[in-house]
Amino acid sequence: MLIVKKFGGSSVADAERINNVAERCIEDYRKGNQVVVVLSAMGKTTDALINNAQTINPNPPKRELDMLLATGEQTSVALMAMAMAAKGVSAISLNAFQVAMHTTSAYGNARFKRIDSERILNELDSGRIVIVTGFQGVNRRDDVTTLGRGGSDTTAVALAAALRADACEIYTDVEGVYTADPRIVPHARKMKEITYDEMLELATLGAKVLHNRSVELAKKYGVQLVVRSSLNREEGTIVREVTSMESMLVSGVAVDKNAARIAVLGVKNEPGIAFRIFDLLAQRNINVDVILQSIGRDDTKDISFTVDQEQAKEAVQALKENKERLTIQQIKEEKNVAKLSVVGAGMQSNAGVAAKMFEALYDVGVNIRMIATSEIRITVLIDLEDVDVAMRAVHDKFIHEK
Repeated sequence: MLIVKKFGGSSVADAERINNVAERCIEDYRKGNQVVVVLSAMGKTTDALINNAQTINPNPPKRELDMLLATGEQTSVALMAMAMAAKGVSAISLNAFQVAMHTTSAYGNARFKRIDSERILNELDSGRIVIVTGFQGVNRRDDVTTLGRGGSDTTAVALAAALRADACEIYTDVEGVYTADPRIVPHARKMKEITYDEMLELATLGAKVLHNRSVELAKKYGVQLVVRSSLNREEGTIVREVTSMESMLVSGVAVDKNAARIAVLGVKNEPGIAFRIFDLLAQRNINVDVILQSIGRDDTKDISFTVDQEQAKEAVQALKENKERLTIQQIKEEKNVAKLSVVGAGMQSNAGVAAKMFEALYDVGVNIRMIATSEIRITVLIDLEDVDVAMRAVHDKFIHEK
């Protein structure tokens, strides 16, 4: 078997954990399997590198920031290869350029275009464990790019697809995918399995277990994932196209505290205004989520939407630069907000889910600012200070075992 194993930053945070991961990988190798290991940077290394950059330049060039951040994963893979060598196992570390892993040129948020598998396959055929840097790639200029926070998951799935791996295992510091964040909801339950679509919604809406683009790739190429802990041997959660269990009404509750609300007030109420606003943001690679449009006064309208906090400054600046062209009278930005979502394939065939969610929020006195829905999810924007109590109330309403 060819197995791809991905380990997050907390799993390789220090020498003890690096050796623990090395042992787990060597176990599969000694059973006769070919093993490819994808690693994140150690512990909080990426945060430390970002802080270092900002002490030099509060707004560093994105290309140079990617050059800096890529060093975190290179440290992890080199140390892991050393650990395996100390245990008598032949291993080799490779960065994105050496593989090579080709991406778009969107520094800080690149996407994979293709992966050359020849080098990895040659090393595997030579009897080595191959350890690859997660989170990064190279663009057509041979510049280093990064995939966005959590991008090592996407690296692992992309490699599993390119190598036609028999298994893709994602190791984290939790035992699988839970119905809610167990740090906020103590009685959250670990799921045995979950569909790609449900996992994609949860990942996009704030669940930190998997990078949303990794789930997109897994669904596209049929890569079955297993999410489990690197700290124990418990069975994890399987992510696949169809689950064996009947779909629950709600599979999980997710919170995104990294949201910002932008309100564009007093734009002309005429065709094409919304297109011009959101096309401008799309050109800057700014992702927009919850959108609300309302009619104002004097034949104007107001448009509110959410973006990630780290993109809010750029979004506001772009809107200000085009204020007259877009007929904007006023721009407001608000960061003390959060998105709370319920997700479940069972919602497609059950009425009253929204009413039940809104009742749970009413019962604990939480006000709803904006609402967005799809076939399998409902998202509301609420005040940041209300997040924890709201998450527990909604989880109890739908999932908590009586």
